[in-house]
Amino acid sequence: MLQDTEINEGDNQLATFLRPLSYKYQIIYDTISRTAALSVGGEARFRQLALQELEISSETSILDLCCGAGQTTKFLVAKSNQVTGLDISPVALARAKQKVPQAKYVEGLAQNIPLPDRQFDLVHTSSALHEMTTKELAQILQEVHRVLKPGGIFTLVDFHPPTNVLFWFPVVVFMWLFETETAWQLLKTDLATKLTENGFGIVRQRLYAGGSLQVIQAVCNS
Repeated sequence: MLQDTEINEGDNQLATFLRPLSYKYQIIYDTISRTAALSVGGEARFRQLALQELEISSETSILDLCCGAGQTTKFLVAKSNQVTGLDISPVALARAKQKVPQAKYVEGLAQNIPLPDRQFDLVHTSSALHEMTTKELAQILQEVHRVLKPGGIFTLVDFHPPTNVLFWFPVVVFMWLFETETAWQLLKTDLATKLTENGFGIVRQRLYAGGSLQVIQAVCNS
């Protein structure tokens, strides 16, 4: 089964060759993101998939976890005046500050968020969890639960094993070119179950792009 595909040494070398280029040159990363987002109706829609049906006001405190260069942050600041972006990369944060100055920014790890307990009404992350090891993923879920207020929402969009067989080929090619073992591991991970094991209740889970993308919205149980 494709879910059980293993990455050999050559695949890792290919991925590690292309990944740094896509992060070093923003135009490459943006082109890849926009092309991949066509399957759900374009980048603007992709960036807001995880925000659908959420009640967000100007006073909603939001953490954009692993915000990168602010690709989704720009949509969050249009909804709230209290948006914080967190990322480990100072280069990405510098780009985010330039593009989306309305938000606050913090440099730090998602698995060790340098912010107080119960600070946010909403934590959002987009296409970041597949970058994490199994251990890091567990740490992140615990940290998100910690920084959310009771009743707050954790919303995410990331990979999911395609339910439409026609989507397996493009997913596999994309993985081989731009991802590493952690992305393959996420395809074998039941995120909804992981969330419930870490104190969340699933509000809704939806699949897009032939099932290759999932959106989960989960409430933080006190």
